Amino acid sequence: MIKTILFDVDGVLLSEEHYFDASALTVWELLNSRNYLALAREKFKTDYNEAEIKAIREQVFKGDKALKLLKSRGLNANWDMIYLSFSHQLIHLLSQIKDSEFEKINKWCQAPINRETLLEIGTVLSNYPVKMDFSLFVADFERSQAMKQELLGYLNELAREKLGVETLNFLKGELWSICEHVSQEWYVGDENVLASTGRPSVQIGKKGFLANETTLAPREKIDDLFQFLTSAGFTIGIGTGRPALEAIQPFHHLDWLKHFDDNRIVTADEVLAAEKGLPEWKSLSKPHPYTYIMGLKGKKASVQECLDTVLPIENGEEVLVVGDSLADLLAARQMGCQFAAVLTGLSGKDARSEFEQHGADYILDSVLDLKGIL
Repeated sequence: MIKTILFDVDGVLLSEEHYFDASALTVWELLNSRNYLALAREKFKTDYNEAEIKAIREQVFKGDKALKLLKSRGLNANWDMIYLSFSHQLIHLLSQIKDSEFEKINKWCQAPINRETLLEIGTVLSNYPVKMDFSLFVADFERSQAMKQELLGYLNELAREKLGVETLNFLKGELWSICEHVSQEWYVGDENVLASTGRPSVQIGKKGFLANETTLAPREKIDDLFQFLTSAGFTIGIGTGRPALEAIQPFHHLDWLKHFDDNRIVTADEVLAAEKGLPEWKSLSKPHPYTYIMGLKGKKASVQECLDTVLPIENGEEVLVVGDSLADLLAARQMGCQFAAVLTGLSGKDARSEFEQHGADYILDSVLDLKGIL
């Protein structure tokens, strides 16, 4: 009998579309802005209209084919998707000058890539007629069987293949942090970026998407669902890849926070803090079950207590994870919990066959259908 229900946010309660828009704009900025590679400064600005954003996203992610491929491999974090997309394009650009600039490329690939490195790379690239090609991403990654965080390591294989350099540099490091920060600038806007990241904006002038959230069912009906669950005695919590600001603020505006114990709202902030405390880096983002384990135990539980939790957990059938992605399902499976897939994520109803293939316990057209399985 189910006693605890842990919700993902994006694709379940709130739309992911603006996150994907911000992700595309991040890759576009890193390639074109004078603050980074500066390949086409005239194409970069901070106030694109909806049609322009749609066109950029279509170009960068090839009609979302790149995003769907990564989702199908169990990768759930937008920051990882941005990092993979930009790093892949960077490798492609460098491959076009390797015959002339191999020594510089080898040097760049042996040390952490920071913003100064990107500026230096951009200056060298400006001397050659290099071209971006986003269509290569899906073709290159389809050649690999890499799953989840292994996809980051696959970048090193592509660097060896396309550049002829041996490197372990393309893992989660300084370049990943740059991608994360630019993404946050786009999503939360000038007003909130310092509170969100602890760092000021590199590029000001961004309004952000934070005040423009879209719910995946009428706000009042989701509110009624939460009221029904808590009144019926269920313990409910949140396990999201969003940073705290981007989860708490929308829930506050939507008047949903009243239904949740803050101790059971686990965000990317808690995950990143836990990763930084480890003796050596290890990804704890989904599909690692850490987010949901802490949601189950509560944020008062220590990082080590969550990591030492024996899996599958005892009485796992009493816990239901509600998510929209393969990463959520894989996390639930590791915990030995039940899983309800909601078909309101990136792939919509087309995701049904994938969830059926992986044995989801329940498949729902909307989070509101949750009542029907309880």
